Amino acid sequence: MTRVTGAASATGTPGGTGATGATDLQDQVQRTIDRAVESGAEVGVQVAAYLHGEPVVDAWAGVADPASGRPVDGDTLFHSFSTGKGVTATVLHLVAERGLVDYDAPIAAYWPEFAAQGKERVTVRHALTHTAGIPQLPASTSLADIADWDRMCAVIADTAPLWEPGTATGYHGWTFGWIIGEIVRRASGRTVAEVLREEIGKPLGVEDSLFFGIPDEAAPRVATLVEGNWEALLESIPASWPFFLAVPNRDIWPTATLGNRPDYLRAHVPAGGTMSARAVARMYAALIGEVDGVRLLPPERVAQVSALATGEPDRMFVSPIAKGLGYFLALPESGTRPTAFGHNGSGGSVAFADPESGLAFACTHNLLVGGSNDTTARAVAEQIRTALGI
Repeated sequence: MTRVTGAASATGTPGGTGATGATDLQDQVQRTIDRAVESGAEVGVQVAAYLHGEPVVDAWAGVADPASGRPVDGDTLFHSFSTGKGVTATVLHLVAERGLVDYDAPIAAYWPEFAAQGKERVTVRHALTHTAGIPQLPASTSLADIADWDRMCAVIADTAPLWEPGTATGYHGWTFGWIIGEIVRRASGRTVAEVLREEIGKPLGVEDSLFFGIPDEAAPRVATLVEGNWEALLESIPASWPFFLAVPNRDIWPTATLGNRPDYLRAHVPAGGTMSARAVARMYAALIGEVDGVRLLPPERVAQVSALATGEPDRMFVSPIAKGLGYFLALPESGTRPTAFGHNGSGGSVAFADPESGLAFACTHNLLVGGSNDTTARAVAEQIRTALGI
């Protein structure tokens, strides 16, 4: 297996550009994340950025495991929770590009059991835009349940929508992964993890750095997640908040406790993913242009999947979120650029691409934070955009 190490030297400096400006930007970002670690705002962090298919930043700092002092390097893997949803959506779009999935077809056309409980008219597009109406999980859902693919697909197939599909949007926190993943499996005959590896990982040389469910050999490279203020923020939210329909008990909250469990990390749960910043940034760069001769989707499909599908108030978050087909749009880290698409994850990770500027960006880290503590990705992305004049 090939890791993308040619883009960086041992110190994290992008190579092959020969541009003083690129070197200056790399040094600026490196200093920023070094200061973030020194200040305690981060424990371990990676930042990667591509511009028009070329790496311009590949930087890392801090420790992957505070207990042992193992340092972060460019190949460290971080479980990044819902940042993985953008990867899951990309897998489905590749299958659609091959003519195996139609966004406007009923999900039941691929997965007949899904038609139960009045869901026969729920479409693939509904699932991608979180308008399918089934974000909820049973209150008793356990880690053993979410690690069991067939069980969770059976649960979802037998779940009635909370609203008329297509009439409202509400973030499908966990269920998004099984719904999209099972569509991929039924339509292509391969699991979502297999398509990820064969159609994205191998062509881009990142097959050992972008996972739904890590193999045993990758485990030593996985960073230990550390609770900052993220779990406390979840605890402070009233139990009546609609979001908790999607994460109905503490055992499956997206926290460091869950993200550090070996059985969870090895399970195929494509509502999240384990990755390096350079791997997921490379994927997004190959969505909006060529990366070493590889382009994942044609411009016409990228325009289709990154266009605004809904900007309505989200029923789970009780606030508007601009969504495309499986991606969040105009993320703060993109400078709220309307052409930018990607996904963020619980605790502060994020990855996105902006076709208009040609920028692809990712930040992965292990200190889970939210609210006013969630500053690193936004600050570094702004630093990069300012330096590049975009």
